[in-house]
Amino acid sequence: MYKNDKVIRRYSEPFKLKILDELSTGKLNKSQLGKLYGINPTTINEWIKKYNRKDLMNTRIKVETKDEITRIKALQKEIKQLKKLLLKKDLDAMVLDSYLEVAAEDLGYKSVAELKK
Repeated sequence: MYKNDKVIRRYSEPFKLKILDELSTGKLNKSQLGKLYGINPTTINEWIKKYNRKDLMNTRIKVETKDEITRIKALQKEIKQLKKLLLKKDLDAMVLDSYLEVAAEDLGYKSVAELKK
């Protein structure tokens, strides 16, 4: 056998559906089914998506207090303000550089660096 030879497993539709049915009974979870049948749990997740069995997907619930929500909104507002200030500062720097270029040209210098000396 060659080093790059991989075993590629193809599962039949009835087998996939059987695994999903066993998962829906709740007796075994994805990890247990994976160990039992030699299937990676991520493969089972792919089958869940393929057959649109969202009822079998893990549910993630985010619990936040009102203080956390208020703080997050305040931080988002502050980030937005800081981005605007940074943009304004960058624009001001560009305008200043442009003024220096024009001044150097008007005064007969070859470059801004020469003007600054």
